[in-house]
Amino acid sequence: MESLRSRALSSLLAAQNPDGGWGYRGGGSWTEPTALALLALGADPSLAALRDSGTRYLAALQRPDGGWPPRPSVAQSTWVTAVAVLAVCDRLGAEPLAGAVQWLLRQSGEESNFFRRLRMRLLGLADNHSDEEGWPWFPETAAWTVPTALTILALERIRRRMATSGLEARLRSGRRFLWSRTCRDGGWNHGSTRALGYDAGSYPETTGLALLAMGGQQSPKLPMALAAAERQLPPCRSSSGVSWLRLGLLAHARPASGMRANDLAWRGVMDAALWLLADQAAAGNNAFLG
Repeated sequence: MESLRSRALSSLLAAQNPDGGWGYRGGGSWTEPTALALLALGADPSLAALRDSGTRYLAALQRPDGGWPPRPSVAQSTWVTAVAVLAVCDRLGAEPLAGAVQWLLRQSGEESNFFRRLRMRLLGLADNHSDEEGWPWFPETAAWTVPTALTILALERIRRRMATSGLEARLRSGRRFLWSRTCRDGGWNHGSTRALGYDAGSYPETTGLALLAMGGQQSPKLPMALAAAERQLPPCRSSSGVSWLRLGLLAHARPASGMRANDLAWRGVMDAALWLLADQAAAGNNAFLG
């Protein structure tokens, strides 16, 4: 495992761009891989210069509305605001952080809009869980598992730093949204539990991430969710899937056992960063929950 950690760190350091950011698999810098790379670098003093460079890159991308775009060439704030906040929350000034919080709190899935709920009820197509407010990938679209889970993690990080009106209520609603989207097997997929009249199955990546966002929470559905993650881990051949499952299980003090690490292929910065983050969590330092 030590050689895997060393390989992951070496590949991450070699992939940093001159502007301080990271791309997904080489090329120009993007917000998501930059944020995860910064989280993965941890607090090692020898990496301070690289962290500072990445932090400056990410902080400079914040838009006037308080959110972050996926990359500099995109003129719209999106779900990546959550991962940016996770990476630089502790290093942002009060005003930029307040702007980020307000942007996140303004976002919700279109299914929670009053007029859409009314229309669906009139059509006899009401969703029993549409009153819960999750978060979408893009503003004014439907809410999904991944952006909701990441935003919960970001708002929890903010809650530990500053008091914000409405934050606790949105966290509760977001968690209820996630619990309402568990699949029949106990895990999560992207957010649709049924398709074309059939039950939809869960995925390793989304199950692990949702469990991570539920760290410290209790629910009657939690035992099934943990069991689903434990079933998914041994056969998983996706490096990111294994890492998210490890992070999710460790967030509930469950050992992540049975994984086959040596035959996993890393496909770029995201896989290397997530591997390092999962290893840090196994050592007692979960960067998402710290």
